Amino acid sequence: MQTLRHNIGIILAVSRLLKVILLRIELRYSTFVFNVSPMPARLTILGSGSSGNCALLETDDTRLLIDAGLSGRQIRQRLATLGRSPETLHGILITHEHTDHIQGLSTIAAKLGIPVYCNRLTKDAITYNLHSQIRLDFRIFSTGDSFTVGNVAVETFSVPHDAQDPVGFLVRTAAGNFGFLTDLGHATKLVIERIRPAHALLLEANHDVKLLQEDLKRPWSTKQRILSRHGHLSNEAAALAAEQIVSAELRHLFLGHLSRDCNRPELALRAVGDSLLRLGATHVRLEVASQDVPTSTLVVGDTSSPPPG
Repeated sequence: MQTLRHNIGIILAVSRLLKVILLRIELRYSTFVFNVSPMPARLTILGSGSSGNCALLETDDTRLLIDAGLSGRQIRQRLATLGRSPETLHGILITHEHTDHIQGLSTIAAKLGIPVYCNRLTKDAITYNLHSQIRLDFRIFSTGDSFTVGNVAVETFSVPHDAQDPVGFLVRTAAGNFGFLTDLGHATKLVIERIRPAHALLLEANHDVKLLQEDLKRPWSTKQRILSRHGHLSNEAAALAAEQIVSAELRHLFLGHLSRDCNRPELALRAVGDSLLRLGATHVRLEVASQDVPTSTLVVGDTSSPPPG
């Protein structure tokens, strides 16, 4: 047994060393230049946590929300701080039907007729959760499909989470690619493959395992669900996922969906930051998204801004 553990340790060390070497080669020969597109794209995480998730992605002529898990009032107020309003939105992309991703739909999308993009099972669950009398302009896609909204291309892929048909998104713009992985129990090979072209990524880092296990508010059944392979990523699992996702193209990593009770920003930053440091991925800027206030706006394609890192 001791010999087996020793051999496994050697294999893991060699694997990490190869990853470092490959990443350095990618960085040296990468043809992608950050922040040089003539048409900037902007990403602002309006809020991310166990109580609500919502992000704003903008190009020169397309404005999208990714999830609408804040209240309608909060979405309007946070957009207003950016000089935006819900009336200017071209669509809302929905990852899955849980309340912390859809609670603003009834007062934003329904009243303003904003198209809601989701798959069939998610649509059925949303209709049930919000009651059938609320009319939404659903635009249905099949998981795994790609579609366009304005001048952006949206790629969808399945993620392991305890919802009807949860998805992640890779949104391609002329300025760069934006990835969204907010709820998943583990990062599958498919997830890693589909999200790896991202230049900016929102990645779940939901909980610290020790804090979750010691939490007195949650019953053991809830803890089991969170810790399961269809639950949520811990800080350590997020760090492992980041190791597999990181590339020369990835320049900004937002950590999101942090539990208010069972995580701390500094714990998430330390776990993922240490992992990136071991890989030598100093070109990646790391930031924790807040439940309560929007992040600063990340601008990709602005030639007046210096590259990060």
